[in-house]
Amino acid sequence: MKKVSVVLCALVMSAGLIPVHAHAQDAKLTDRLNAAADVIDEVMATPDRGIPQSILAGAHCVVVIPAYKKGAFIVGGQYGQGAATCRTPRGWSAPVFVQLAGGSFGWQIGGQSTDLILVAMNKNGLQDMLKSKFKIGGDAAATAGPVGRNAQAGTDWKLNAEFLTYSRSKGLFAGIDLDGTVLSQNGDDTRAEYGADIPFEGVLHGNSPTPQNARRFVHTVAKYFIVSQDNH
Repeated sequence: MKKVSVVLCALVMSAGLIPVHAHAQDAKLTDRLNAAADVIDEVMATPDRGIPQSILAGAHCVVVIPAYKKGAFIVGGQYGQGAATCRTPRGWSAPVFVQLAGGSFGWQIGGQSTDLILVAMNKNGLQDMLKSKFKIGGDAAATAGPVGRNAQAGTDWKLNAEFLTYSRSKGLFAGIDLDGTVLSQNGDDTRAEYGADIPFEGVLHGNSPTPQNARRFVHTVAKYFIVSQDNH
């Protein structure tokens, strides 16, 4: 009987820990989504140094990898986590979670971590490529994106680049070379967000409603990445 009682107590205690773990996971993902929204807001608050309108209007997907504090971003390591959303006929999609690792560039400048924004200019590029890990600069062509309200982007990125890449550190925002880094989906976090193992490409195609905790991130992307009336 004592053994049975011990087992039952252990099961009860374990069951009690599950909601706590789930709550912590929800908070972590919400913080990441809000941090991604903050990055976009802060970058676009200075339009003379932000992403040009031509790129905002032509973007098909946006990936934001905010630099986490308190251990969420590995200090001195080349690793970060973020969220991605894609343009659909019904607006910007619910997000999926991604991770970026590798490469030889400096993720920190003067001890301060770096925020990253990747803009996918190819309609199906991100969805197709996230089916497996892919290397930026190898499996997917990328170039440092132009900056500024009136920046005149050349034709190279329009013809060749699947991704335009940006970084922000110490308040400075500029294009960055991410060649050699590997972008992949974070299946565990996407599963935790939606409560089921749903196909991420379906989410990015707009087949899933945006969760409450992701609405600010998606609305922030939609606020800036709009198609101008001149393009209609």
